[in-house]
Order: sequence, then structure tokens, then C-alpha cells
Amino acid sequence: MKGIKKSLTEEYLYLDFSYQKEGCIFPLHTSITLFLLSYCDCKIFKVCLVLTGESTGISLLKSVLSEDVEIQIISRQELPPIVQSCCLPAVVERPDNFCRAGLAVVLRHIIQKSYEADPSKKEILELLGFKKTCLKACAEVSQWTRLCELTIPLAIENFLKESSDQPPAIPAEILELEKKLSEPVRVHNDDKLRRQKLKQQKAAGVRPSLSKEETKSKVHRQETSEEVDSSSASLELRVAFSKLTVHEEPAPANREPAHVRKTKASDLPPLDHVFVEGLYFTLADIVLLPCIHHFLVIICKKLSEKLVEFPLLAAWYQRIQEVPRVKTTASQCGIQFLNLPELQTTSNEQQPSLDEVPCVEEQNDPSFIGGPRPTMTKLMEKGIEVMFSPHPCPTWTLDWDALPAAVSPKEGKMSSDRALRKQQQLNNLVYVVTNQAKPGDRIVDFCSGGGHVGIVLAHMLPSCQVTLIENKELSLIRAKKRSDELGLSNIWFIQANMEYFTGTFNIGGCCEHRRICAPSPSIAANT
Repeated sequence: MKGIKKSLTEEYLYLDFSYQKEGCIFPLHTSITLFLLSYCDCKIFKVCLVLTGESTGISLLKSVLSEDVEIQIISRQELPPIVQSCCLPAVVERPDNFCRAGLAVVLRHIIQKSYEADPSKKEILELLGFKKTCLKACAEVSQWTRLCELTIPLAIENFLKESSDQPPAIPAEILELEKKLSEPVRVHNDDKLRRQKLKQQKAAGVRPSLSKEETKSKVHRQETSEEVDSSSASLELRVAFSKLTVHEEPAPANREPAHVRKTKASDLPPLDHVFVEGLYFTLADIVLLPCIHHFLVIICKKLSEKLVEFPLLAAWYQRIQEVPRVKTTASQCGIQFLNLPELQTTSNEQQPSLDEVPCVEEQNDPSFIGGPRPTMTKLMEKGIEVMFSPHPCPTWTLDWDALPAAVSPKEGKMSSDRALRKQQQLNNLVYVVTNQAKPGDRIVDFCSGGGHVGIVLAHMLPSCQVTLIENKELSLIRAKKRSDELGLSNIWFIQANMEYFTGTFNIGGCCEHRRICAPSPSIAANT
């Protein structure tokens, strides 16, 4: 990745292990991670399975683990201290002060390290998608990341548990995924591909779209729908699989016909999904494959009549098996693919429109009044009396000129004016923390960014343990570089969403919200 120093330092990958059942390791996050390791043929991590209190089926592990991956089994007490503060999966760089936690963060890191180890594996880097953004947005802000990383794996685990006792209910998350596969695809060269599709449909004598007025009968609608599906598949599949074989789709030699060039964008045929994020095979497909496989196994065994409700999901499941190395990887990981019958895809006319989906945005709430109104006005409107108190830190308490250069926010690649404002902000936050902290306290800088607060605190309070938590990898790497320059030994770096941090702390702060807090209300303070 640009801006990241390429190194092959020894790293340890820690995965939860609860139990193994019917060729699947639980939790599913572990199965997914092991699948990716095998797919990437990645051997640069020391893999450790961490036993939970209820771990069972350890003797059967060999039947579902790839022989190419060396795995050590340990207890939770043997985890490095920094990992004990995080949800698994997690990756730690030696000397155990930089940790990446959470499924999406760990999987993206495995892909990057696999590519660094062998730059000829360009198809591995392509898993990160266009502009390398696949599952990059954290689950706290991205519904798609949350669906892939959290809600679908958890829903499938619950579905599998329920299926052992009684016929389980279909998870709402699976219905949501089926619906998503019916939505038009948006890609960076959208207009070009849709015009190629229109040209292809014209050449095949297939009308690009059908309205209800044009439909003569149900039989005619089904026949035409099948023609359109067959015609469109030839374009989308060709584009998708040309990417997988590292052969770009050749540009048409001749100029497009006038009727194609002049067609309005709104009248162009939509592109259909080949894979879950659109036309191209990405990390999201690998995340969902073990989940959907085990879902379909139960459906075929106990609820076979329900299979017809998931034609798009079944088609995706069959198609993904055609991707190079997927079948081999599945076999290595104990996954035996099902042979599903070909299902009739529901026509576009019967798919629910996006306009029909209930919207829950805040602006529909009559009690919500948006806009950047002053805080005092908002409080008074709610009948809250505001009490003003003297500023806790009216003067400078930090002598920035006497501090090492790497402590200053000017080292964080910002303008001098912004750096001065940041110094004023840090002065207030550090004043509050230094007056509250005691030797041995654990201080956490949430949403730490480049570590402006955490690095100052670690330098000023060498007897305290400071932890920086940030989702953006480059920001945290810059913070670690500054820390290394200062020789700080009381600082940890965790790349993760905040919900993946499970450690205890005495004082927590978030510079983004200019807030310092502590577990005890008596010592909580705002700045």
C-alpha cells in the first residue's frame, strides 16, 4: 500500500476457537480468516488458536485445517497483554505493541502482507477492490461492512445452533443480502459498460427494458426475461472473469453506433451482479462464502422448499466456485461444495423498488431539527440551565519549545495555524489528565488519529500505560513512527473499531470530541 513501509517482520495471528462441527470451525470469523490464509497461500503469520472456556472438538481440527498452515493452540491467559484488551481475530507485530483487531482489519492486513511477500500475486491485491477500499470503512459507519463483518456471521451462527433443535427461521440478514444482489451494480466505468450491454442486446434482438404496458402475457414476460438474463450475463461474466485471469476486457475497435451513443444514461440497461459487490471478485465474497455455504447446507437438508426463495444467492454460490483456486481452497478447509439446482430468477418487475423500502433517516422525524445551531441554544430549547465555570486551564501549561520535536503536532503533517490550534486543544486535555492520573493508570486515547494526545501523555506520564485506538492504518503508523523516535516504551497502538476494544482503563479521552472521561463519575471532566 502507498505510504506503508514494506517489511516482513514476524507477526502472530490469534483466532478464537469454540468448537468444530460438520467441517466448520466456530466462531465463523475463524473459519473465514483461515480460508483467506489458504486462498492467499500465506505462510508469513504464526497462527494461534485461542481456546475459550467451552472449546470442544480439538481432536477433529486436523480434518478442517489446511495442511499448509502451522497452527499452535493456546489458552487465553497466554495471549500478549495488548491482545487481551481486544476482540479476536487479532494480529500483533513484535515486540507486541502494535495490534490489529477485528475481522475486516485483519483480513485486509493479510492481503497486504501476502502481496508484499510476493508482488507477483497481483490478483491477491485485487481482492481489495477499486481504490483498495473493500471493507475499509468501519462497521460503525458502513452498513455494508457491518453486514459482512458482524451481522451475517453472527446470524448464521445462531441459525446453525437453532437448526440442531428445530426448524430455524430464515435470518433477516440473508434476505437483505438476496435483495442487495437484485439491485443494479454501480462501477467506476458504469456508463461505458452499460452502453456495451445495450449494443449487445440490440445485436441479439432483445429489447433493453420492458414496461408493464408492453407485456402481453405472463409467458411472454418470462421468456423475454430469460433472453435478457442470458444476454446480460455474457457481458458481465466476461468482464468479471477477464479481471480474474488478469486480462483486461479489450476495448471495441469501432465506434459505437449512433443509437447507442445518443441513448440517455437513464435509458441504459442496468448491470447485474456477478459477485456480491458488483462485477468483480473481492474480499467481501471470501468473507461471505463460508457463511453462505453452511447456511445452504442446512437449507438443503431441512428446509429444501425454501431454496427457491434465494435464486440470486444460489447463482452467486455456484458462480464463485468458478473463481480460480476457490475450489482448491475450499477442499483444504473442509468445505464440500453443494450442487444446487438452477433456479428461476425473479424478474425485475417483481423485485421491490428501493423507493418502497421504509426510510428511517432522522429528517423524517418531526421532532428533529437539524443544522449547526449553537450548543447553548439547543440546551435552552430543552429547558436545560447552563452553569458557566472558570476555564480549567486559562494559560499555557505545556512548554512546547522545551518538548522534543516528535511530541509536537507539527510533526503530524499539518499547517502551522492548525498546529497552533491543536497545541491549544492538547494543552487543555493534557492539563486535565495529568491532574487526574496516578502512577500505574491505564489511559486510552480513542479515535487517536496521528496520536497527538496519546504521544504527549505517554511522554509526560512515563509511569502510566497509554493506548491509542484508531481505525485508519496510515494515521496509526505515523503515530508509531513518532513514538519510536521518542523511544516511548509505555504506549500501545491498536488498529480497530472502538467496539473491538474490551480492555479496562482508568482515564479515556477522545480528542475528536474534546472529551476526557473516567469510569468514576466523580473524576469525569469535560474540556
